[in-house]
Amino acid sequence: MIPVPGFEGRRIAVFGLGRSGLTAARALKAGGAMPVLWDDSVSSRMQAEAEGFAVEDLTSADWSGFAALVLSPGAPLTHPKPHWTVGKAKAAGVEVIGDIELFARAIAALPEGERPKVVAITGTNGKSTTTALLGWVLKQAGKTVHVGGNIGIGVLALPAPKPGAVYVIEVSSYQLDLTTSFAPDVAILTNISPDHLDRHGGMEGYVAAKARIFQAQGPEGLALVGIDDDWGVGVENKLMQAGRRTARVSSVAHSAPSEEIVISNGSLDVPGQGGIDLLKARSLPGRHNAQNAAFAYAAARALGVSHDAAVEGLMTFPGLAHRMEEVGRLGRVRFINDSKATNADAARQALSSYDRSFWIAGGRAKAGGIDDLEDLFPRVVEAFLIGEAAGPFAARLGDTPHRISGDMASAVKAAAEAAAATGREEVVLLSPAAASFDQYPDFEARGEAFRAAVLNLGATPSGHG
Repeated sequence: MIPVPGFEGRRIAVFGLGRSGLTAARALKAGGAMPVLWDDSVSSRMQAEAEGFAVEDLTSADWSGFAALVLSPGAPLTHPKPHWTVGKAKAAGVEVIGDIELFARAIAALPEGERPKVVAITGTNGKSTTTALLGWVLKQAGKTVHVGGNIGIGVLALPAPKPGAVYVIEVSSYQLDLTTSFAPDVAILTNISPDHLDRHGGMEGYVAAKARIFQAQGPEGLALVGIDDDWGVGVENKLMQAGRRTARVSSVAHSAPSEEIVISNGSLDVPGQGGIDLLKARSLPGRHNAQNAAFAYAAARALGVSHDAAVEGLMTFPGLAHRMEEVGRLGRVRFINDSKATNADAARQALSSYDRSFWIAGGRAKAGGIDDLEDLFPRVVEAFLIGEAAGPFAARLGDTPHRISGDMASAVKAAAEAAAATGREEVVLLSPAAASFDQYPDFEARGEAFRAAVLNLGATPSGHG
């Protein structure tokens, strides 16, 4: 745990007692604060009481006595409308912050020579893989590394800071909206495409939330920005105009004052180092994973890892579950679990990685559905559609061969049979381009259902890949 100082003897309202809320309460209490907890869920309140926390109905509390409101990232700060706790906090002049801001303040309170390094990663897609990949590279290079945040362990539940350690933190746009002083030594923005627009009041608000990862960085901080989309270009231009230290990752070489890693044909063109052939890295297929590798490489180098050690880390990365993960083989057919692809842009990365695939897609559609994937339909041998979006996706696919399977087991069985019938090396690809909530609690459960259906066919299990 990371104790949070600065609120000794003061009452702090904590709303939302999921993973980040309870962890924040524990960290505040360890730092000497007096957290007051509330959640709409009775079971969550009972758990907090069982841990000895003060639980108080914040709808009728005296807000003038609070030093801050620690808000769950799941509760809206501004859109579609502010959560009721936000209104009460603002009326009482109480600042509204989140767990990432508490982490930032805990780090800043340490003497300068005792502060660990912090790398933060955000972006619409790729942030979890980049986070895990960088953590792996640093560990292989002998660094003391703690990985968490929006991936795995809540940031305040990570081990207490020690000099020489590195925190690699995934941060969401919801978490960034609740920060003011978060100043990572290396901040990474992988890419931006439309997502969570209801929570940010549109694309402009969403981009602004992502860009907050750079807002408090000092002159020594490094901003790593993906510029394969116009929004990333705009963010990076503003940083350069402000005189910030930037580096960029792109699929196209530019003439620019900032350092740039160029992704080309499965390799990274690194200034001063030549090319890094990623075709040897079995867990990093596709252009999107090359982008993730570029960010991990650049961040590792900025933290003092040698070129050779960084490349070795990329090559040995075992991969993440539910992200372009090969789960099994049956004859000449490979089964790829990309359940994390909850929007069209993420599915684009997977579809682009294969010349042909038997595509399992569907779920609860996001805005725009699969409209933006039309140029990739020729790569789809046949699509097998599941969930609420099956009908709309079928209509959008038009003449592209497809069938409505409805559920995962039926889709996997039909796709496997169709792929095997060609007699070729084939890929059955789960990359849903939709949220999971119509049939599953989260994308992990959906991915595990895919894995189970594949193994039930008698496929030989694979490791992450």
